[in-house]
Amino acid sequence: MNKKFVGTHKGFLFVLPGFLGFCVFYLWPFVISIGFSFLSRPVGGEFVGLYNYISLLQNPAYLLGLRNTITFIGLSVPVNMVFSLWIAILLGKISGRLKPLFVLVFLLPLVIPSGSMVFFWQQFFGANGILNGFLYSAGFYPNWLNSENARFVLLTIFLWKNLGFNMVLFMSGLSNIPADYYEAAAMDGASRRAVFMKITMPCLMPTTVIVVLMSVINSFRVFREVYLLMGSHPHESVYMLQHFMNNNFFALNYPRLTTATTLLAFAMMLLALGLLKLQKRVS
Repeated sequence: MNKKFVGTHKGFLFVLPGFLGFCVFYLWPFVISIGFSFLSRPVGGEFVGLYNYISLLQNPAYLLGLRNTITFIGLSVPVNMVFSLWIAILLGKISGRLKPLFVLVFLLPLVIPSGSMVFFWQQFFGANGILNGFLYSAGFYPNWLNSENARFVLLTIFLWKNLGFNMVLFMSGLSNIPADYYEAAAMDGASRRAVFMKITMPCLMPTTVIVVLMSVINSFRVFREVYLLMGSHPHESVYMLQHFMNNNFFALNYPRLTTATTLLAFAMMLLALGLLKLQKRVS
């Protein structure tokens, strides 16, 4: 028997438990939830076709959460990518013992539990918190958690939590770019901007696609901190789709909940396919 054939099947046996777990605990429940989105209620419900989807797209709370979520992703993902790439390039120029120390500092938020940080954010952004203590002395009296300033709080938490992760991804992508490209560009007298646009960015395209996808996914995970800070009904400027789905879960409105999750899942799938297609076209 072909050794390569046997080795492939042995590898499949190692993957099989994880694949079965994915099917049982993720894929199959998602398929069931899609079915619930076409029913009037989860138990003994009648088939209502697209009524739940039409009703959802007319729901003011859902439209508010959708608008705020798209706005937050459109702002946080580019800002996060720009800062993480900039820091990765700066760290790439550092050598010696300081480089691991700087990398560790940026990676610390990944290992700090969200719940333990909520107290810090409350003390920092609270009405009588650390930040307002400095601003009051300058004549400013902002309300961070119960006004439109909450968007800044949300962006700050997102950057604090995800900057290091994206930085490491970009550092890995930068290390894979052949040094010969930069040496040839230097010999030709190319400017820094030309080197960045013609060499760095095209070579980083596979990494950039991964960073965009992970940033979008992580933008939904910031809900934990926002929920612990501001509750289930925060200021309308930071009312996200996660708030809408979480509130419908506690209200046991499973048809509306599964309809919202189905639309979100397919939107994420289309985004991933679009980014992969863009990557192939650029590369």
